[in-house]
Amino acid sequence: MKNLKLKISFFLLITIMFISFSALAQTKPSNSGPTTTISSKITGKNYQLFISLPMGYNAKTDIKHPVLYVMDGEIYYPIINTSRMIMDFNKELESLIIVSVGCGTDLASWMINRSYNFTPTNDAESNKILDKFYGLPAGSIKTGGAKEFLNVLTQEIIPYIDSHYKTNNDRGIYGHSLGGLFASYCFIHSKNVFTRYSINSPAIDFNNNEGLKDALKFFNEHETLDIPPTKVFVTIGKMEGIEGVPQMVEFSTTLEAKKYKNIQLSWQIFDDETHFSVIPISLARTLSVLYRK
Repeated sequence: MKNLKLKISFFLLITIMFISFSALAQTKPSNSGPTTTISSKITGKNYQLFISLPMGYNAKTDIKHPVLYVMDGEIYYPIINTSRMIMDFNKELESLIIVSVGCGTDLASWMINRSYNFTPTNDAESNKILDKFYGLPAGSIKTGGAKEFLNVLTQEIIPYIDSHYKTNNDRGIYGHSLGGLFASYCFIHSKNVFTRYSINSPAIDFNNNEGLKDALKFFNEHETLDIPPTKVFVTIGKMEGIEGVPQMVEFSTTLEAKKYKNIQLSWQIFDDETHFSVIPISLARTLSVLYRK
C-alpha cells in the first residue's frame, strides 16, 4: 500500500472494535459523563461523544476545566479513561475533561468515516486501496474531509461541550495514525482552537507525503507564530519503520529548529513498539506530557 500508515490486519481491526464496543456496552466507569450523540448539520452524520470527567468534578462550582478531544474515541476511550482514573487517584494530572469523539457505530462505518474525516484531500488511489484492503464494496471509501470535520469540531461539538460542561478555552487534541495526520492538520489550520497537540504515529505520508509537505511549507513560511502558549507532543514506534519514522523525525526536527518561543515541543520514538503496541503508551504519555501538574 503506497505510503500509507494503514497496513492493518483486517482481523486485528475486528478484534479491537469488538472488544472496545463490548466494553462500552457493558460498563460505564463512575467518572464518565453521559454518552451523547451529536447529529451534525454540516455533514448529516452522527458523532458519538464519550465523556470522562475529572475526579471531584462539580457543575455547581465556578471551576472551569481544560478539555482534551480524542480522535477515534470509540476505540480509545476505555484506555484513556482508565489511564486518567489511575493518575487522578494519585493526583498527578490537571483537572481535565476528556471528550472521546467517535464517528461510527460498527466496523464499516468507523473505517469509512475516519478515512474521510482525517484526510486533507481526496486521493482516488488510496480510496481504491482502502476499499479492497478493508473488504468494502468499491466506492465505499472517500478521503478528503479534514476541513469539513474540523468545522464539525469547532462549530458543533466544541460548542456543545462548552455549553454543557464547565470548560475553559484551553483545548487539546489527540490523534493516532490518520488521527495523527488530522491532529497535525489542526496544528497548521485550526487558527488557535487548540493549545495542546498530541500527534502520534501521524500518517503524514498519506497521498505522497501531503501532510508532511503541508507542515514543512508552513514552518518555512513562518519565522514567528502569533499563537498562545502551546504544547506539542509527537510520538511514534521505532518498529513502524521507513513508512513512518523518517517523516515523523523530519516534522519534529524542523519544528524544533524553528525555536518558536511560544511552543513547548517534545517528541519521542518508543523502542520495540509497533504502529499498534504504541497506542496505549501514547495515550498515557499524552496525559503525562500535556497535563501533568
